[in-house]
Amino acid sequence: MLVVNGQFPGPTIYVHKGDTVFVNVHNHGDSGLTVHWHGVKQPRNPWSDGSAYITQCPIEPGHNFTYEVVFSEEEGTLWWHANSDWTRNTVHGAIVIYPPHGFSYPFPTPAGEQILILGTWFTYDVNKVIKEILRTGKDVPVSDAYIINGQPGDFCACSKEMAYRWQVDYGKTYLIRLVNALMNEEFFFAIAGHDLIVVGIDGSYLKPFTTSYVMLSNGQTMDVLVKTNRSPGRYYMAGRQYYTDNLFFTGYDKTNASAILEYRGKYDRLSSPFFPEKLPSYTDYDSATQFRKRLKSLASKEHPIDVPRNVTTQMYITASMDKIVHNFSAYMDYTLLSSLNNISWVNPSTDVLQAYYRNLSGFYTLDFPDEPPYYFDFVADLRDDSTHPLKGTKVKVLEYGEEVEIVFQSTNLLNASDEHSMYIHGHKFYVLGEGYGNFNSTRDTETYNLVDPPYLSTASLPVKGWLTIRFKANNPGVWAMHCQEGRHLIWGMNTVLIVKNGSNPETSIRTPPPNMPSCASYPSIHKALEVSAE
Repeated sequence: MLVVNGQFPGPTIYVHKGDTVFVNVHNHGDSGLTVHWHGVKQPRNPWSDGSAYITQCPIEPGHNFTYEVVFSEEEGTLWWHANSDWTRNTVHGAIVIYPPHGFSYPFPTPAGEQILILGTWFTYDVNKVIKEILRTGKDVPVSDAYIINGQPGDFCACSKEMAYRWQVDYGKTYLIRLVNALMNEEFFFAIAGHDLIVVGIDGSYLKPFTTSYVMLSNGQTMDVLVKTNRSPGRYYMAGRQYYTDNLFFTGYDKTNASAILEYRGKYDRLSSPFFPEKLPSYTDYDSATQFRKRLKSLASKEHPIDVPRNVTTQMYITASMDKIVHNFSAYMDYTLLSSLNNISWVNPSTDVLQAYYRNLSGFYTLDFPDEPPYYFDFVADLRDDSTHPLKGTKVKVLEYGEEVEIVFQSTNLLNASDEHSMYIHGHKFYVLGEGYGNFNSTRDTETYNLVDPPYLSTASLPVKGWLTIRFKANNPGVWAMHCQEGRHLIWGMNTVLIVKNGSNPETSIRTPPPNMPSCASYPSIHKALEVSAE
């Protein structure tokens, strides 16, 4: 498998709020890749966002590229990962962002901290399989296990007695930095016998609350405190998938990934560790929903919130699984797709950012719709797909400073409604509300939280439900907006937001670095530039 610096998970990047970090990525693999800094805003700097075919073309084997990662408002835990097909399954690591020098956490300084990266394990080179799937349009494989810091843990024979271990002292408070780096799944996590105090998410602080478990959307990060006040012994830190797809399918990965929290001192180490009694079951919708409802921004003087109140752009976006049927002379076949507002994204031959910055036509169009082409009962049992999705490279253009509201609506086309982890590059957003069923603009808007909504970069769109977010388009550039789950992303549940420049250089895209990776169509770009110069 492809790894970074011989490590799996990859190395952690440690910074303070406001730092800038330069990361030189040398590609010694056998295919092109990019690296993305998940949840990092990158003010005016889309050139280092690392979104394949959107802000750059891949770094080809034998080549390198230096990313300039600009940290601005983020504080807490984020992560980095490859952003090309499923390469991120093994190319990823944590980012720890400490408070600015001279400042402290908005909670008592912990006695220590631990990074726990939740991941997906395949017993073969899954990237080769994904390449074939992209060619045929068939479904993606089910993982062989889930892992914590590279190990499935004691419930898998291959890693029995090799579970990741974390030693602690009695009577302390520790900070755990959780990263959901799984390819497709939301994940429940709990520690046997210990409550968790949630204090941060996606690089922002929350009003602290105590819980027996947490649920992380795909791609989310979370900061939690744990007090080691139990009888000295060994306790499982365990997680399992939160499964929201078709319940008639039972072949999903039921691995209980585990690591061990063990107290220092003298006690019986022969007995098995305790397992979390309150870890929710795989399909516990209520536990997932109730947990998300408790997420509220800290909203303090040092960490103010600014919920947009003067919305200038409203979008209603359906997220769907689709298929295109091919009628061959001897048989019929189909290709699986996913879409936003009935548009399934197609990567251009040159990244959108280069084409936009250099005013080149033919690589994308400006007509991503603000609403779906058809309105119907989106959450009904719809076993067939009669919406005929379109494949295209369509983007949405926003003026600098616009205040945007998006209602995401999950559909049940193909009877395949699933939880979606919606993610926007280059911006964070406030989650005003969520619910099950079709969104009702009269009833559901009355439930919005405009006082202290969570400030996220990745949020869950509930299965057969809706999600409302707001953000200010104040970061000029080209930014992807998509479902973070790998299977939906490679099938096209993606679009691009282009935020235009503001009125001065400080609100405009920076000039590109001189060493951007080349694209296959770059010769034609250079020719076009020469013609325009003439």
